Amino acid sequence: MFIQTEATPNPNTLKFLPGCKVMSLGTLDIRGAEGARQSPLAEALFSIDGVSGVFFGSDFISVTKASGDWAELNPQILGAIMEHFLSGASLLSEAVGGDPKEGEEFFAPADAETVATIKELLETRVRPSVANDGGDIKFRGFRDGTVYLAMKGSCSGCPSSSQTLKHGIQNLLKHYLPDIRAVEQI
Repeated sequence: MFIQTEATPNPNTLKFLPGCKVMSLGTLDIRGAEGARQSPLAEALFSIDGVSGVFFGSDFISVTKASGDWAELNPQILGAIMEHFLSGASLLSEAVGGDPKEGEEFFAPADAETVATIKELLETRVRPSVANDGGDIKFRGFRDGTVYLAMKGSCSGCPSSSQTLKHGIQNLLKHYLPDIRAVEQI
């Protein structure tokens, strides 16, 4: 098994591509050892000293470090990922089942058409680019001209995420929907 490693815009996060499907549906962002019980692979990764976050995408795993040097962490992370996939174990624990429940969306019923356009733009023009950087972005709400988004994976805590939100996504949405005034991360 060959696992590729890619840098992300977040210097504390690396993206690992095992060459196979990771998540069949959705994504899973685990920000602490407490949440790692959802996945045997996440538990193995959080047992590595210095790992502070794990994000599972469709075909990649992003690992965030709180401390340590990538030169020391990388072999341990690669070993845990390789061992997991070679074992044939399920990514998620039996108790978890499928795609984890995420936060509820909020918007006024009168804004349903605007929200549908926002979601379509995020899905087709933003998410693929963000996934290439080892993260994900989810629509959370729309109120008074402000779009609320959740950044996940390498995008969460990334120094350039505010640039991505304010200059990239906000400008894109304003171009197609002039009523959009701002984009905020929640």
